Amino acid sequence: MKKIIVAIDGYSSSGKSTMARELAARVGYIYVDSGAMYRAVTLYAMRHGMITPDKTVDTERLVAALPSIHISFAPAGADGVQHTLLNGEDVEREIRDMQVSENVSPVAVIQEVRQRLVALQQEFGEHKGIVMDGRDIGTTVFPNAELKVFVCASPEERARRRLKELSEKGENVTYQEVYDNVVERDRIDTSREVSPLRKAEDAIELDNGTMTRQEQMDWLLRQFEAAIIKS
Repeated sequence: MKKIIVAIDGYSSSGKSTMARELAARVGYIYVDSGAMYRAVTLYAMRHGMITPDKTVDTERLVAALPSIHISFAPAGADGVQHTLLNGEDVEREIRDMQVSENVSPVAVIQEVRQRLVALQQEFGEHKGIVMDGRDIGTTVFPNAELKVFVCASPEERARRRLKELSEKGENVTYQEVYDNVVERDRIDTSREVSPLRKAEDAIELDNGTMTRQEQMDWLLRQFEAAIIKS
């Protein structure tokens, strides 16, 4: 069977990573979480004092450090989650906390950061058979992907999902804190100069605000099968 590239874009906490991960597992494709890559760079910057409390990034220092930042992925373990490695260290749990979430957007708008990570993402897709999710996968990373999906839901619903996820991990945050973070990330993602978040013209939009996880997967599998036939 011919392999294709599946690009899943969408707003923060819209469930696109869960959908992409499950689809890849179902069809035997490689899954790449592009957002985790930006989070890993953000964590590196935080650890090295490159981000101030008001979220100002020392762009010059971070850009100079990019050649020493190596990001890779370890296969899913017993927890079923593909883990992100930063210079060989498993940072999967750390990159998902609220502190990283609050700082990732200012890092992701830096042109040199995006250029470096986009090049790496494109390398992952050279042989197809890949599902990648993010903010600019169908528009910038893989503009010729055979299947493009754009996922959305209301900020309120996305904040509720994110709060549930963080609470289950033991983080003590309020709904308002999470909601404000979701809205701010939307603002930054859609207004940045380099590769802003937008729906590709040939992407299929999915508003999953009222859908169950199974309904989302059934829908996505139908789109995948149709794309395979079409390609």
